[in-house]
Amino acid sequence: MRKFDFAYILSATFALYVKTKNFRWHLYGSHFKDYHELFDEHVEAILESIDIMAERVRRVGGTTIRSISHTGQLQTIEDDNSSLVQPGEMIRILMEDNGHIAKMIRDAITVCDKNRDSATSNQLQDILDKTERRKWFLYEVMQGSKNTE
Repeated sequence: MRKFDFAYILSATFALYVKTKNFRWHLYGSHFKDYHELFDEHVEAILESIDIMAERVRRVGGTTIRSISHTGQLQTIEDDNSSLVQPGEMIRILMEDNGHIAKMIRDAITVCDKNRDSATSNQLQDILDKTERRKWFLYEVMQGSKNTE
């Protein structure tokens, strides 16, 4: 990210939302129910975080993502157009992508703190905590699947 812009975080988070939803729709195998429910929780939390961030950006005079093509131009999360992804690979990919989002949020918090925007920083810290929680859950699932499959 050359210049700090919330649209980058929003586009990456929206791309993560779509990817998580895609993986949820295309799950199969012995962990179907557990992963389906986990991904369901994740898509709800991700979508909520997008709305919170976008509304905050608008309140402070910034701009958000405007379209799918705008999102595509700015996103830093890779799309996954594979016709088949192994469930364990889905977990690994989503864990890494959540880690990427967490880093972007940490960078944004630094900018907010530097500019004495504690309200935005506080909201981002809450979103960061939820993002790190998703990453942690995915990590633990990944560790467990290595021991059982």
